[in-house]
Amino acid sequence: MNINKNYLNLEDSYLFSTIAKKVSEYTKNNPDKKLIKLGIGDVTLPLAPVVVEAIKKSADEMGVQATFKGYGPEQGYAFLREAIQKYYERKNVQLVSDEIFISDGAKSDLGNILDIFALDNTVLVPDPVYPVYVDTNTMAGRKIIYADANEKNGFLPLPDENVKCDIIYICSPNNPTGAVYTKDGLKKWVDYALKNDAIILFDAAYECFIKSKELPNSIYEIEGAEKCAIEFCSFSKTAGFTGTRCGYTVVPKALVKQNCSLNKFWLRRQTTKFNGVPYIVQRAAEAIFSQEGQKQISENIQYYSENAKIIADTMDSKGIWYTGGKHSPYIWLKCPNNMKSWEFFDYLLANIAIVGTPGSGFGKNGEGYFRLTSFGNRENTIEAMQRFSKLF
Repeated sequence: MNINKNYLNLEDSYLFSTIAKKVSEYTKNNPDKKLIKLGIGDVTLPLAPVVVEAIKKSADEMGVQATFKGYGPEQGYAFLREAIQKYYERKNVQLVSDEIFISDGAKSDLGNILDIFALDNTVLVPDPVYPVYVDTNTMAGRKIIYADANEKNGFLPLPDENVKCDIIYICSPNNPTGAVYTKDGLKKWVDYALKNDAIILFDAAYECFIKSKELPNSIYEIEGAEKCAIEFCSFSKTAGFTGTRCGYTVVPKALVKQNCSLNKFWLRRQTTKFNGVPYIVQRAAEAIFSQEGQKQISENIQYYSENAKIIADTMDSKGIWYTGGKHSPYIWLKCPNNMKSWEFFDYLLANIAIVGTPGSGFGKNGEGYFRLTSFGNRENTIEAMQRFSKLF
């Protein structure tokens, strides 16, 4: 018996455990201080009323013989897939419903999608990066190379024709940097992928925060993307489903490699290894796309966006360089006075009792940068920026 020793190549996930340890020590030594956390990527507003009603109604259905549901279709119920299809139509993207696969969140599918690709593919990820992209490929033993995201390119790297890869991860709006690709930027990546016979794995988990029609919400707004890209999206930030768990993945039928349909490969994978998202959760997700649902979740998104603006305005007033904050819930700032990421973390904690996330935890290019999020409540966000303004 042999084990998968690729797991030994994983770096210890020390980032958030170290943060928790430091915060615990601080609160123990400073019980009278009010700690404000702007580092967590979790939502704080409750589910929209229309979603809660859908959960209650569908739960009642499960208690009645005539409307009880057992195993559902692994790729998701038609009612939700069709609702998502119509949502894309409003973005001038035409999909057929069986190109849409319902999942328990983008994180799961971003890792599971690798089942349909060979182990000898070379993977390109940006640095800094959402750790799931790196860790899931490290577990499989794939070769990983990095696209250099930095201040000079606004943390939005473009293709290098001298670099050859097979699988490309793109997240826009980006986690952790909050940077958003333009249509021109994504077109360059699509053209590169088509030329090099590569696949783009496009993480659109934060697309709901994009306010400008000039910025793409979906990679399928780019000509040719249906032949080279798989898109992942989540209701976690869109509608507060971090604890409810639902998302979806789009695999176009036009995506064919080596005379094989990746849509059929993914369907086969899901029907073999996945039993689908609970009926109650899918009915809750369907409610998001109703007219009232769109209104209610838009109010929540606007709330977080206003929090982001409060943080971004503070950075502007202090002359601190940053990305994000305008079309993203994340603000990625350059640490003042050339501080290192953990040095700045300790400085904020000790002086104004604010917790953020050190950029170095997302890759070597994150050193010297820091992530703040807008997912806290309004009062705490305002107070945190008042403290910040007095410190700098």
